Amino acid sequence: MHYTPITSFRRAVSAAHLKPVDPGPTPLPVEAVNKWEVLRELGAARVAFGLSDRDLTVLQALLSFHPGADLAAEAEALVVHPSNRSICERLNGMPCSTMRRHLGHLVAAGLLRRKDSPNGKRYARRYGDEKIAFGFDLTPLVQRFAEICAEAEAARAAAEAHRRLRESVSLMRRDLVGLVTYGAEIRPDLSLWDRLSDLATLTGRDLRRKLSLEDLGDLAAVLETALRDARDVLDPPVTEDLSSNDIQNEQHYQNSNTDPHDLELRLEKRKAEVECARMSDDPQSGTGETDTELTEPPSCNLPLGLVLASCPEIQSYAPDRIRHWHEFVRIAETLRPMMGISPSAWHAARDSMGPEQAAVVLAAMLERASEIRSPGGYLRSLTMKAAAGQFSCGPMIMSLTRKAAA
Repeated sequence: MHYTPITSFRRAVSAAHLKPVDPGPTPLPVEAVNKWEVLRELGAARVAFGLSDRDLTVLQALLSFHPGADLAAEAEALVVHPSNRSICERLNGMPCSTMRRHLGHLVAAGLLRRKDSPNGKRYARRYGDEKIAFGFDLTPLVQRFAEICAEAEAARAAAEAHRRLRESVSLMRRDLVGLVTYGAEIRPDLSLWDRLSDLATLTGRDLRRKLSLEDLGDLAAVLETALRDARDVLDPPVTEDLSSNDIQNEQHYQNSNTDPHDLELRLEKRKAEVECARMSDDPQSGTGETDTELTEPPSCNLPLGLVLASCPEIQSYAPDRIRHWHEFVRIAETLRPMMGISPSAWHAARDSMGPEQAAVVLAAMLERASEIRSPGGYLRSLTMKAAAGQFSCGPMIMSLTRKAAA
């Protein structure tokens, strides 16, 4: 039997033998992608790809071995070949076994590709103008960049929706606390306030935890029902036969003279800002928006009696006692130019807060007229908070109530 000498075998090895089998050209985007932008977008979308923060830390270390800031559209230029020791050094001494586990997560997620050499080592060689590199291929990051960006935007949108809903639940809870405090003072005989107070306390405890979007939605529905129950007790339907007693005693009036006009007014009060805007006698009070808006501004969670008791100054501008929300809104619109608030600022407030809340804010500003230097600027500031879901008129009214009781 004839054996080939080892020296002859070594001479037969050439660049052609070292070059791996090419399955075909890998399509890459024409434009290069900034590697740090990829990492930033992947950080926002890491849950969608099943990655942890430690996985991204290892990926960041790998990207630091790539020269330049852009991942160029050249297949061989996207292969980095650091040793395990070098990677661990850039990870501040992370154990090699831990580092390899996180690398495995990145490969399993399809964001890295192993390109192994015949002997399993990572290195790069040049043969004339041709470069051959073995290590970790970053090509998937470039190929999936559009997908990563889409997942990142979806994650940010979900986080924003979660933040807004959580803020809304927090504001509803604060409104409920204010209504319970007010209701316990004028109707201490009702057991309703104990139940609503317990609900507000339990909601505050729940908000200390990290709640899901579904849990927050359930809380919002429960709080909305509780607020409606409180408003029904504190601000029941009334008619034109109201006695001359103090506004806080209006809830004791018994409706014995109902007519179709009174029924219409009650329906208007239940439908909040939509009906208030429709019933307004001022043709310029509309917002200019169509009925096809996707979202509507929230209505006021406070009873009218509480608002008038906390802001008595607005009553002096009304020819008769204010008994309904649409009357309250109309008086506020009359006050608006007297307070130096422009039509655009008022319309923006109505769009974001709803007519009722905007009118309540105006009444509260009237009570603090000496403290507010620029009413228009102050209203615009509150309008921006309302547009971001971070405003409720409840704390303003309860602050005036405490101030009057002091």
